[in-house]
Amino acid sequence: MQLFSCNQYLHGMIGIVGGVGPYAGIDLLRKVFDSTLAVRDQDHVDVILLSLSASIVDRTEFLEGEVAENPGYAISRVLIRLEAAGARVAGIPCNTAHAGPVFSVVTEELVRAGCTIKLLNMIGETVDFIGKEFPLTKKIGVLSTTGTYRSGLYLKALEERGYTVIRPTIEFQESVIHPAIYNPEYGIKAISNPVQSEARESMVKGFKYIQSQGAQAVIMGCTEIPIAFPMGEAEGMIAIDPTLVLARALIRDLNPDKLKPLSNV
Repeated sequence: MQLFSCNQYLHGMIGIVGGVGPYAGIDLLRKVFDSTLAVRDQDHVDVILLSLSASIVDRTEFLEGEVAENPGYAISRVLIRLEAAGARVAGIPCNTAHAGPVFSVVTEELVRAGCTIKLLNMIGETVDFIGKEFPLTKKIGVLSTTGTYRSGLYLKALEERGYTVIRPTIEFQESVIHPAIYNPEYGIKAISNPVQSEARESMVKGFKYIQSQGAQAVIMGCTEIPIAFPMGEAEGMIAIDPTLVLARALIRDLNPDKLKPLSNV
């Protein structure tokens, strides 16, 4: 029995690949609603979130060689199901999932399946956003998981646009930043609501370190970080939230008339 059909929806639906991590999917969903021009229930865009955490292996563990299974295959299967349910445009609220070895498999599998859903690239959208909204900002810090760090995702994308990229040393990354996200006792992935003080304090150390190296802005390059720190300022720097950027891009591509001005979000 088919529960949904694209023909049921004037503009189709936004699809969200949940479970990477689970709270990151919820955060993206909330930011889609927060960024939509709406005064009543019926004004909101249609969204479907599919959170299948158990079927998608950890992206950093794959990139670090700790697991052999490429999560791109499972992510592509989620996207195929989202399209079948009526989604026309989709996003993956996980920066690390955009690393080449994973994201390339996702796109290849979608082509192989004949899937026509438009999959946005959160990394590219974030770099475009910085250029548009903060044209005078040229020194960009990046805080992320170790998987994203080692993949050089933001490093490559930003340097190609002429930005100076500032990142922690690998020692600082592995001892301070990554545990704030992954530590089983206090990391944001383990305890997202509420975020633990140890995780916040570690991320503040990261913000201060990036700022001390001359960064004018910092990309919160793991979707768990904005759960603890809303977009705005971090230790005097502009704080860029890729989840919010992705939410706005999804609305723009589905129905631009519904996109709320950034100043009102």
